[in-house]
Amino acid sequence: MKKKPTTVAFNGTPEQEEKLKAVIGKYRGVKGAMMPILQEAQDIYGYLPVEVLKIIAEGTETPMEVIYGIVSFYSQFKLNYIGDTAISVCLGTACYVKGSQEVIDTVSEQLGIEPGATSADGKYSLDATRCIGACGLAPVMVINGTVYGKVKKSEVKGILAKYKD
Repeated sequence: MKKKPTTVAFNGTPEQEEKLKAVIGKYRGVKGAMMPILQEAQDIYGYLPVEVLKIIAEGTETPMEVIYGIVSFYSQFKLNYIGDTAISVCLGTACYVKGSQEVIDTVSEQLGIEPGATSADGKYSLDATRCIGACGLAPVMVINGTVYGKVKKSEVKGILAKYKD
């Protein structure tokens, strides 16, 4: 049975919304301002949930599909809540050939979340990434900025144990 992606419920505050609306106001009428608006929105919330994208769409009078096209194109933007332990597994060609699919499948099984999702308690997020430029270390897994190279499926449990409470 395939696991359903887990997401953390959006929990924005009125203060965050006020800051976001101030950012939108700051850029009102500025051509090409969507990138800085989205970057600042992500700084405010830590990610860009649909609720935030709707506020931006309404405030800038930009269709949601245009905004979604931008945030889904650029890897710097995160649509899902990033867990306290952010895990990325490279699925670029070198990593994939050396077994990264098995690594990400094992991480997913160990944590009970699919790639692109965050555990319901907000502790873990799992992402599949494309080449991170460490092909000589393939397959590569990155956890909170720490790079693990030449990761074998059998090593995943031990690596994850370092990040359990």
